[in-house]
Amino acid sequence: LDAGIVGFSTLKFNTDPDYWRQWYPADFITESFPGQFRNWFYALLALSTMMSDGAPPFKTLLGFATVKDQYGHDMHKTAGNSIEFIAAADKGGITKDAKGNDVPFTAIGADVMRWLYCRQSPAQNLNFGPEPANEVRSKFIFKLWNTYSLFCNCAIGDGFDPASRDQQVPVAERSDIDRWILSCLQVLVQTARDSFEKYDAMTFALAAERFVDDDLSNWYVRRVKPRLNSKVADLDAVGLEDKWAAYQTLHGVLTTLCQCLAPCVPFITEVMWKGLGGAGTSVHLSEFPKPLKPFVDGSDVAASDALMDQIETLNPPAQFVDGAGASVSRAIGVGTGEALMDQMDAIREIITLGGAARNVAKIKVRQPLAELIVRTATEADIVAIAKFDQLIRDELNVKKVTALPASAESLMAATAKLNKKTAASKLGAKLKEAEAELAKRDARQLAQSLHAGPVEIAGVPLEAADFTIEYVSAKPGYAGTIDNRGREAVVSTTLTEELKLEGMARDVIRLVNQARKNAGLEIADTIALYLQSPAELLAKALVTQREYIAAETQASEWSDTPLSAAHASDAKVDGLALRVELRKVS
Repeated sequence: LDAGIVGFSTLKFNTDPDYWRQWYPADFITESFPGQFRNWFYALLALSTMMSDGAPPFKTLLGFATVKDQYGHDMHKTAGNSIEFIAAADKGGITKDAKGNDVPFTAIGADVMRWLYCRQSPAQNLNFGPEPANEVRSKFIFKLWNTYSLFCNCAIGDGFDPASRDQQVPVAERSDIDRWILSCLQVLVQTARDSFEKYDAMTFALAAERFVDDDLSNWYVRRVKPRLNSKVADLDAVGLEDKWAAYQTLHGVLTTLCQCLAPCVPFITEVMWKGLGGAGTSVHLSEFPKPLKPFVDGSDVAASDALMDQIETLNPPAQFVDGAGASVSRAIGVGTGEALMDQMDAIREIITLGGAARNVAKIKVRQPLAELIVRTATEADIVAIAKFDQLIRDELNVKKVTALPASAESLMAATAKLNKKTAASKLGAKLKEAEAELAKRDARQLAQSLHAGPVEIAGVPLEAADFTIEYVSAKPGYAGTIDNRGREAVVSTTLTEELKLEGMARDVIRLVNQARKNAGLEIADTIALYLQSPAELLAKALVTQREYIAAETQASEWSDTPLSAAHASDAKVDGLALRVELRKVS
């Protein structure tokens, strides 16, 4: 049968008109743009015009461009660059590299292929092959799976049970960063609903990548790891509740992510769903999540029936409603929503700025510093810094954070010079005049003006590339920089012996954990540890920082003599020799 009459030939148009009317027109069809404009699309429209009084044959059409090879070339069997579905999904095969040589590739996998398509604009050609697949796998699939794997490994070791009432912590009593990630999750859920309803998988897929990479993996999980890795036996009631709150939050995020991602990557989400103990027999039989709007907009809707219905759609609902059945307003908590997300955005920008200040000082992040001073752009910055003071100190490895208002004296001195490689040709005979005028200009104000567009010097409009603007700390013993919002950050560059010893300890921890990995140890394995250095300063660090090193390396036994049957390695810390020996404690 001609595909153009499928809307009539297979739906009993001639024999059962009432049945036909139930199914016509089609809700959705999809086919390639280039190949079907003059074929199937035309046939459908032409035949429907003749046979149904002009009623359209479909409500929604998703057309897409062409699939090319991974370098953007047409795929042909004769060229050897075509990839069959079975080879891509399951068996692997042979394709061509950039130079035209035959190269084998392993199976790409169905989920990776689906994600390649979902994240692509259907109006643009898709480059398909092992290289784009590897990029997607490492950028998204691995980060999603590694987050799930970390959760499972830690949860199993700690005996976490998401259904246990003893381990449930109301959202209102969880930390700000827990409520922040839950707020970000609600935005993603809303994006998923909006995008899928518009047949727009790409918008959701790209938003999901940003959420998993930027918010979940590289921020929340990294910040929450110390809470997951802390020993249950060492925690008081407050610390244990904080630990369970982290598990509940991450469990809730992962289960909801599975539901949002399931239409795009059905296999990995099904495995994760079952591993997380998701409700029902399959993630694909669960209700698609709805956004809990109070997490986003901060509105006080108390215990409305509508909100309760929203909360109960989540699996399991326990992560949002406390076990004692407290009011929904208490479960929602204070400080969630847009305000909390705005504060976290500001803090991440400030931490980036602080990291840039450390780069200017040329001091590695593992070396603790005495102080970070931030001259803020807004009053909201000061509130955010006060709220997330500990987070900033942990991220930037500083002992103290000082926030100054925008009205405070500048921390930075700036100088501006012409970049003659680009500016000289524009200025011509006015070059000397421009240099004289520039010497009188406020370099910091000039930099701010350049963010908005060209600036006139000697009557000639010049762009940011026509200037070289350098910043130097105006505060002795500090180094820093400035961002495009006018924030300034400087870090102390004075290193006391105590700071040096702690910095050495952090390097030792890194080396011991690398040795643990090389020895094939699991995260939960405890070790006996022997460390020795002939260097006086490093030896002193091993003594004064012993408890810190032991806690961060899972060392339950510390030996003052070499270990037998141990994994051993030699390393250097700031050029000083270090002997590392460890073995698993049974």
